[in-house]
Amino acid sequence: MLRIGNCSGFYGDRLPAMREMLEGGGTGGGAGGGAGGGAGGVLDVLTGDYLAELTMLILSRDRAADPATGYAKSFLAQLRDCLRLALDRRVRIVSNAGGVNPDGLAAAIRELGVDARIATVRNVEQDGGHAYLGAFGIARALEAGADIVITGRVTDASLVVGPAIARFGWNRTDLDALAGATVAGHVLECGTQSTGGNYAFFAEIADLGRPGFPIAEIRPDGSSVITKHPGTGGAVTAGTVTAQLVYEIGDARYPGPDVTTRLDTIELRQQGKDRVEIFGVRGEAPPPDLKVAHTAVGGFRNELTVVLTGLDIEAKAALFRRQFEAAARTRPAEVTWTLTRLDRPDAPTQQQASALLTVVARDKDEKVAGRAFADGAVELALASYPGFFATSPPGRAHPYGVFTASYVPQREHEVVLADGTVEAIAPPTVTRALEPLPGPEAGDPGRNKENERSFPEKERSFPPTRSLPLGTLAGARSGDKGGDANIGLWVRDARAYPWLRDLITERTLKALLPEAAELPIRVTRLPRVNAVNVVIEGLLGQGVAYNARFDPQAKGLGEWLRSRHVDIPAWLLEDA
Repeated sequence: MLRIGNCSGFYGDRLPAMREMLEGGGTGGGAGGGAGGGAGGVLDVLTGDYLAELTMLILSRDRAADPATGYAKSFLAQLRDCLRLALDRRVRIVSNAGGVNPDGLAAAIRELGVDARIATVRNVEQDGGHAYLGAFGIARALEAGADIVITGRVTDASLVVGPAIARFGWNRTDLDALAGATVAGHVLECGTQSTGGNYAFFAEIADLGRPGFPIAEIRPDGSSVITKHPGTGGAVTAGTVTAQLVYEIGDARYPGPDVTTRLDTIELRQQGKDRVEIFGVRGEAPPPDLKVAHTAVGGFRNELTVVLTGLDIEAKAALFRRQFEAAARTRPAEVTWTLTRLDRPDAPTQQQASALLTVVARDKDEKVAGRAFADGAVELALASYPGFFATSPPGRAHPYGVFTASYVPQREHEVVLADGTVEAIAPPTVTRALEPLPGPEAGDPGRNKENERSFPEKERSFPPTRSLPLGTLAGARSGDKGGDANIGLWVRDARAYPWLRDLITERTLKALLPEAAELPIRVTRLPRVNAVNVVIEGLLGQGVAYNARFDPQAKGLGEWLRSRHVDIPAWLLEDA
């Protein structure tokens, strides 16, 4: 068994988490580690995920200002505190904190003055950009004795898959094992999201004040158990693990540089308190191409929000917009207006009587989107609608990012070993073109027959229903995939899955989420985990940094969907 922990899900995550994980979550786990793994505080490997699309833009700008930077500085701060502890406990560290400059981070770690063997994994060809690399370079670094492996852009799961390859000696044909470890890596990558953080049914978790970070106990066949250090907050349940499994995915084929994982084959089993087993995962040959994420400065953005209070909200908004457009001294390339009706009649507080009107300008020229555009609001202070005020004074424009994805053929990448030796990591020799897979549909052979048997025919036909929030029975987690938004939905009672499966269709979603009414929607069914995944294409414009909507990363989108009322069979509510 290989015991792998996580101490970071993003750049800015809990800084003391590395020490917590190395010390057993504050429980005083014993020294050691090494080959066997074990219970309590003992880890073999500690991973940290620091990269996201927006983070890559931030780090690229850091390096443009100072060529020695371009990496996650918080990771360096964690090592300054914990590197000696990790070495003493023989816990190896694998992280993508290298960002756009893994060699620069390695050099900074060496300057800490601790005798550690440091290896890096990097792209060979710059024309490929920051392609998502796989796990075999990480594995080679560990096999060569590295204490710390620093990468740039690799798939998040590779941080877990690489150590498993090194431990168990898997090769590129061990697709099921690679796929199983990929699922474990996907569960770990966002840290406490798999131990109760951001969980739809959070009120059921007794201690969520400071959730512990997750651990995967990986077996030689790629199956695993997800757990956490004893005595830490949060919980590990089939529900918390499912919530992370359906986070930011596409269809039932989950592509990676080393394996395409069949998400519709995943099986979960609660082993006991804070222990969830993942098994049965199947893998296919990886696609012939690597994804490359491009995040660049798209121009300059400016925003102004005014408050409309009380009566005649629509008329007030129309007046201000007409006056503002007449007063603006420039005409940006893109201007959008949004009226958010948060007001209610006869409100007991002024805030509850107010609506927000926001104007956003974008242009390639900072001056066009800047003060010359926004300052027109100042002269309207005494000349517009009654009760006029803004949430903040007009300001200058700021750069915004845009995200695009491209693909390059699978290619070599490099590992720089601790002694400075550079080795090439060959790409897979067997690949398979990626074909969309929406998952088992109603009537398909892959349909969950066990759930069908527990869903009585007479109840399926014309059951009495009640109109209640979808979240009465269904959990959800949502997020961003470039310019697309993802919502994963699941139910914890297998008897309710046929209802969820039949309810969540493109037509229903467009009715429940009017913002998506004109956008393409893809629905994937994952009956083995009682889940349905939804991808809404283009909802987030050109990505997170573009900031096209109120919730630019779609983090709250799933909770909005859960709040919408749907018809729920009454018999499903008896034990809910």
